[in-house]
This record gives sequence, structure tokens and C-alpha cells, in this order.
Amino acid sequence: MQFALNDIQLSIKKMAREITVKEFAPRAAHVDETGEFPWDNVAQMRDAGFLGMTIPEEYGGGGFDEVSFNCVVEEISRACISTSGILCAHFLGVKPLIIAGSEEQKRKYLPLLAGEMLGSFAITEANAGSDAAAMATSAARHGDEYVLNGTKVFITNGGEAGQTIVFAKTDPTAGARGVSSFIVEKGTPGLSFGKKENKMGDRGSCIRELIFEDCRVPRENRVGKEGDGFKIAMKTLDDTRTSIGAQAVGLAQGAFDAALDYAKQRVVFGKPIAQHQAIAFMLADMATEIEAARLLVYRAAALLDAQAERYSAESAMAKLFASEMSHRVVHKALQIHGGYGYMKEYPIERFYRDQRIIEIYEGTSEIQRMVISSNLIR
Repeated sequence: MQFALNDIQLSIKKMAREITVKEFAPRAAHVDETGEFPWDNVAQMRDAGFLGMTIPEEYGGGGFDEVSFNCVVEEISRACISTSGILCAHFLGVKPLIIAGSEEQKRKYLPLLAGEMLGSFAITEANAGSDAAAMATSAARHGDEYVLNGTKVFITNGGEAGQTIVFAKTDPTAGARGVSSFIVEKGTPGLSFGKKENKMGDRGSCIRELIFEDCRVPRENRVGKEGDGFKIAMKTLDDTRTSIGAQAVGLAQGAFDAALDYAKQRVVFGKPIAQHQAIAFMLADMATEIEAARLLVYRAAALLDAQAERYSAESAMAKLFASEMSHRVVHKALQIHGGYGYMKEYPIERFYRDQRIIEIYEGTSEIQRMVISSNLIR
């Protein structure tokens, strides 16, 4: 069993770290304070090839594996969760096309998504979050078009993405089997955007409502067959939730690094607090949990790369453990900082706020436990 990254993965990880330290880390506090969408960071990711990493080379992408992508997400998350969140949401919008897009759709959209535009993924509604099949947004067939009506909420990259994969009911009586998926381009008549949400953390990423009012989408923009939308969505989430685990690992690593540095410098009772057993043991536990989560995330990504027959449970395990691990690590990191950790001039305060969303989006911890347990029972 191989536990080491290969040379290509190590090189990509190093490049992502260098860009993060030089470009993303210095802007992170400003992005958080202002809530501005970090287009400069998006441009840096585009120029580095991150936006097209896992898109096949034949469609203008880099053709890299999922482990490499998770390495990039982890490194960016050590400094700026908003930037890594934009990247993860982008690939949520890319994956359905890779999974189920027609050849024509792939040739039209994937080269654009590899660099020129952001993607997004719209499934959540006010009354259909964890229970996604309960969505009310409809897509009625009218000749060679579908007419979409309804509202999606909490859509990352909403209003900024050039195209969105939208899930809607083509058969309201069929439950999950009545869901279909569509490519909806920004600027399509009938599509509008609600206000940008004012979030506790992850403040640079843009989350908006998507409002569909007699929004006409050509039939050729349907992804997959009618009624296949829910399966496409679930397969997409199985494939992408490891990147949220990588976010959690990166954020926890960033918080740990800050805590370790502070503990080495802060002197109490005549010696650095890192030399006091109470703090030293906290640091030991934090480092151990981060490494355990990292291995779970990389293993799940490697299973996806190997096209394993089943990896849904492993993907959910990685997301569940890593996200809850990051909660514990950030809590301890702030505790190590004491009162200073509560102040905005120290980055740990931002890490603490940023962390909370990781246990919620792309499937709450409770949903991950449902996925894992259903696989165990089956």
C-alpha cells in the first residue's frame, strides 16, 4: 500500500502552497473584512490551471487526478477558505458535465470552465436542503424548450458563475425520479439573482438566491436523460465531497500552524507555553487528528481515481471526520491563543468563524452518517 504522494502530486502541492503564501494569504483578512468576491484570486487560480485541473485534456483541462486537486484545495484552505470554496463550488458545476454531459455539451462548456468562466451547482431550496428530492423548482417541457420556475438558495458562486447546473422537477409526481438537470447560462432571460448573503464566515465567497421566472432553456441544455437529475446530483456529491474534507484539513492545518507558532513564542511562568504539558498535549492531539483526516481524504480521492466500484461511504467518512476534526482543532487553537485569539488582529478568529460551514455544506454531518450507515447496512 502506497502512502506517499507521487512526484507530480508533490509538485502541484508545492506550487499551490507557494501561490497561497504569496497571493492568497496576504489578501485573506481583507477579503474577510470586506466580503468582496476575490476576483484577483480567481485569476491566479485560472493562470495556475486550477480551474481546469480535473477536466480532461481533450476538453482544454489539465487532466489531473482527484488526489492532486485535493492537494490544491488543502493548501489554499490553509490561508483562505473563501478562495478554496469558490474553487470547490466551481467543480461542483463541472462534475455533472463530466459525468453525464453529451459530447456536444462537453466541447461547448468544458473548455470555457477550464479557464474563462466559473461554474456553480444549484440544488438547494428553502424547504429542500438535506432532503433535496423535495425540491419544488419545476421544468415544464414546451416543444424544444424547458420553462423553469422556482427559487434556489445558498448557491455558492451565484451571480458570479457563467453557467450553473440547475436541478428541477420535470415530473412533480415522481419524487427523486422526477428530477432533471439543466445547464443555465448567466444572462438567460427569466434568471435573476437575490441578495448576496451576509455570512458569519467564508465571507469572500458569494452565496445568492437564483430565481427562475419562466426561464426558457433549450432542450439541448438538459444534462442526461429526463429523470436522471437526482442520480447525477448524488454521483456528483460522492465525487466532490472529498474536496470539502480537504478544505477541513487545510483549515485545521492553518489553525494548528498559528497555534504552534504562538505557543513557541508566548512565555508564561518562565517558559514558552508549548513546553507546558497542558498545551504540548493539546498540540499533539491536534497534529494527530489532522494527519488522520488527511489520510482519510487522500484515500477516498485515490479510490475515486482508481474508479473503485464503491467509494461513497469512504467519501462520506472523509468529509465527516475531517469537518468535525477541524472543529476540534480550531477550538483548541483559539484556546491556546487565550484572549488574543478572540481578537481580529489574530487570524485564528477568522479560522474559527470560517470552520463552521464545513460541517454543513455539501451534506451535513448527519447526512454523512446516513450515507455511511446505509452503505454498512446494505
